[in-house]
Amino acid sequence: MPKRGKKYRAALEKIEEGRKYTLEEGVSKVKEVSAATARKFDETVELTMWLGVDPRKADQLVRGTIVLPHGLGKSKRVLVITQGDKVREAEEAGADFVGGAEMVERIKGGWLDYDAVIATPDMMRLVGGLGKVLGPRGLMPNPKTGTVTNDVRTAVAETKAGKVEYRVDKTGVIHVGIGKVSFDDQKIRENAQTLLDAVVRAKPSTAKGKYVRKVNLAATMSPGVLLDETAYVK
Repeated sequence: MPKRGKKYRAALEKIEEGRKYTLEEGVSKVKEVSAATARKFDETVELTMWLGVDPRKADQLVRGTIVLPHGLGKSKRVLVITQGDKVREAEEAGADFVGGAEMVERIKGGWLDYDAVIATPDMMRLVGGLGKVLGPRGLMPNPKTGTVTNDVRTAVAETKAGKVEYRVDKTGVIHVGIGKVSFDDQKIRENAQTLLDAVVRAKPSTAKGKYVRKVNLAATMSPGVLLDETAYVK
């Protein structure tokens, strides 16, 4: 266990040990705790869910995408890999980088100055070889997340508006940023509720026992608070 700093320990004292907060209480407490640590940057608010699923089984992989109603507090830099008429469509939609084979070569050369990658199906023969570069960073285009599509205009607009992907990891945990500490309480609550509702709806029919086992809300470098997971078990 790493040694915590004085500010972190002081912030931790503001959290009632063993208590599970409502979402409304949790958001207020996270902002209070973040203020106590006096960070010099706008911390990201993160929601973590421990699920009762077995990620080793294909039919229990919980994943999907949502558009957060209030975004993430920053505009994502979007790269679109396409060709022909779709180049202009991507540019008009507001994509930051647009191109075809030349973009693939730049990525192979180590270029990573973007936050999201969208590709049209006809380019996947080239993009498919980028798995080792984009995969570990969660940037690999995938039809299931809407990032392999011919509807470039919609994909770019949704990504810019705050579209995020959630996916259970190998330990059964989902971890997603849902906004900034500087957001007002209502915006954080509504973003959090959107994610919570989506994950609950995505419950696999084969999952046994308690589905939502634990929920934690925290700012990037501050202590987290536990939410009452029973509110999200349907």
